[in-house]
Amino acid sequence: MTAALELARVAYQEHRWTAARDAFGDAQRSRPLPARDLELAATTAFLLGLESEGVDTLTRAHEAFLAADDITGAARCAAWLGIQLTNSGSRARGGGWLARAQRLVHGPGEPGDAEGFLLIPLGLGSLYSGDADGALRAFDQLVDFAQRFGDRDILCLARLGQGQARVMAGQVEEGMSLFDEAMVAVTADEISPLPAGIVYCAVIGTCHLAYDLRRAHEWTVALDQWCAARPDMIPFSAQCQAYRAALYCLHGAWSEAYGAALLAEERFERGDREAAYGAFYQKGEIERLRGQFEAAEASYRRAGETGFEPQPGLALLFLARGHGEVALALIRGAVDGTDPGTRRRLLPALVAIELAAGHLADARAAADELRIGSSDSRMPMLRASAGQAHAAVLLEEGDAHGALAEARRASSLWRDLDVPFELAQCRSLIARAHRVLEDAASADVEFQAARAIFTQLGATPSVRELDVAGRTPGDAPLTGREVEVLRLVASGLTNKAIAAELYLSEKTVARHLGNIFAKLDLASRAAATAYAYQHRLV
Repeated sequence: MTAALELARVAYQEHRWTAARDAFGDAQRSRPLPARDLELAATTAFLLGLESEGVDTLTRAHEAFLAADDITGAARCAAWLGIQLTNSGSRARGGGWLARAQRLVHGPGEPGDAEGFLLIPLGLGSLYSGDADGALRAFDQLVDFAQRFGDRDILCLARLGQGQARVMAGQVEEGMSLFDEAMVAVTADEISPLPAGIVYCAVIGTCHLAYDLRRAHEWTVALDQWCAARPDMIPFSAQCQAYRAALYCLHGAWSEAYGAALLAEERFERGDREAAYGAFYQKGEIERLRGQFEAAEASYRRAGETGFEPQPGLALLFLARGHGEVALALIRGAVDGTDPGTRRRLLPALVAIELAAGHLADARAAADELRIGSSDSRMPMLRASAGQAHAAVLLEEGDAHGALAEARRASSLWRDLDVPFELAQCRSLIARAHRVLEDAASADVEFQAARAIFTQLGATPSVRELDVAGRTPGDAPLTGREVEVLRLVASGLTNKAIAAELYLSEKTVARHLGNIFAKLDLASRAAATAYAYQHRLV
C-alpha cells in the first residue's frame, strides 16, 4: 500500500473529505485503486457535491468488484448508483443500474446483503405514492435482510423507512420510537456518511410533519454538530440550514431564519439538490410574514419547481393579498388526497381560509378533524394548533365564552413552546372574544399585547389586520371578507369590479360595503379609502 493511499484512508475516517479526495487522486496516479478504495473515493466525491465524479468513480468501483469476482460488492455499487441517479432526476440511468443490481443479486451463488438495497427504492416508491402498508412491508423485509447479513447501513435505513411508514399511517408514537432507534446508530457513528445524512434529514423532516417539536429541536442540533464536524461536506448541509431556518422562524428569530435560508440556498446551488424545496420555502415563509409579498411568491414558485407543492405558504400568501378564492382553491387542492401527516399540517391553514371565505360549516369540519386527531396526542404543538383553530371557529359561530376558554388554553401551550407569532394570533382571538362579551378593557389589553408581539417580530401584515380588528369605533371588527372588500375599494375598484375579483354578486359586495361603513362609522367610499391608507391596508 502506498503512503498516499494510507493518507487517503485516514483522511476518510477522520471526515476530511477534501484531503481524502486529493490523497485518493495521488494514490491512483501511481497504480489503480482497489475496488473498496474506489468505493470510498466515490463516496468522498458525493460528499463534496461532485456528483458526476462520484458516479464515474463508483462505476469504476463496480467494474473493479466484478473483475475481482466480488458479486456482492458489484451489486452494492450498482444499487447505490441506481439510488443516487434516481434521486438526482436521472430516472432512466438510475433504473438501468437498479436492473443490473437486480440481475447480479439473483444470479448464481448465495444471496448477499446487496439484495437488501433493492428493497429501498421499492419502499420509497410506496411512501411517495402514499401506500403506507406497502412501504411497511418492504421495509420490514429490508430489516430481515439487514439482520441476516449484519449490515448496519441497511438496518438503519430500514428502521427509518419503518418509522416514516408508521407516521404516514397515523401511528406517530410507534414511528417516532423507530426513528430514535435509527438515530442511536447515527449518533454513535456506526454507519456510513451517506446513509447517516439521509437518516438525519428524513427524521427531522418527519418530526416537523408530525408536530414533534422536541425531537425536531434535538435532532436539528445533532445534525448541525454533525455537519460542523465535516465543514467541506455539501450534501445534507443545506438541509441542515433549512431545518434551522424553520426552527428560528417558529421561535420568532426571523432575521436568523432568513440568514439560514439564504445559506441553505447557497449550499443548494453548490450541489445539495435535496435541499431545494426547504431552502426556497423557508425564504418564502419569512418574506410572507414580513409582508414582502412579491419576493415571497417568487420563493414559493422556486420551491414548487422541485415537484412539491409550496403549501400552506402559497395559499396563505394569496389570502393575505386579498385573493381569497384563489387561496381556497389552492389549500383545498393541497389537502385533498394527501397523506395523513401532510393533511394534518395543512388543516390549520384550511380552517383560516375557509373562515375568511365565510364557509363556516367547512371550517368547522376541518377544525373538528384537527381536534380529533390531536385528542390523544402527546405533541403540545399539535394540541395548540388544534385549539387555536377550534377557538377561531367557535368565535365565528357566536360562542364567545367557548372561544375564550379554548384560545386561552392554546395560548398557554404556545407560550410554553416559545412560539410568539401563534401566541399573538391567540391573544388576538382572546381580544375579539372579550369584545363580543363587552369586556372592552380586557379586549384592549389583549389587542395591545398581540400588537406588541407582531411589531417586535416585524409581522407588518398582521399588525395591519390587528389595527382593523382592534381599533374600529363600532361594536364588531371587520371580517376577513370585509377587509378584502375595503382593500379593493381603496384600490379604486367599482362594486362590479370587486364582485368579479372576489367571485361574488354585486349585491353581496354592496352588503359588505354597508357593513364596513357601519362598523367604521364612515359615510363614503372616499372616507373608506382614506381609512384603508391610514391603517396601511393597501
